[in-house]
Amino acid sequence: QVQLVESGGGLVQAGGSLRLSCAASQRTFSRYAIGWFRQAPGQEREFVVAISWGGSNTYYADSVKGRFAISRDNAKNTVYLQMNSLEPEDTAVYFCAAGPPSSYKSSLPGSYDYWGQGTQVTVSA
Repeated sequence: QVQLVESGGGLVQAGGSLRLSCAASQRTFSRYAIGWFRQAPGQEREFVVAISWGGSNTYYADSVKGRFAISRDNAKNTVYLQMNSLEPEDTAVYFCAAGPPSSYKSSLPGSYDYWGQGTQVTVSA
């Protein structure tokens, strides 16, 4: 069982930046691929980005390429999502999820086993 806690969400103007964190308490955190997803009201959960267990491989949704950056610090059991040039369309609840090593290649929520509670990101025009 992996418990994940997201933080760092908030309200920001278009063009601004936020950094989200996904923290886990388990020492086995480094064995998992981590993905970020988001869900806007009335919409399905959407893949954002994922990172492999060691951090050397990443996979971005086209909608965030060049604007968002994922990284991880396994010594701190934490994954970060740096979000720059935010747009109103980025407004959503952002979730991090943990899955087996191969899941970083997948954009499907079902590929991940453990989920955090989410953090709200609101981008005003």
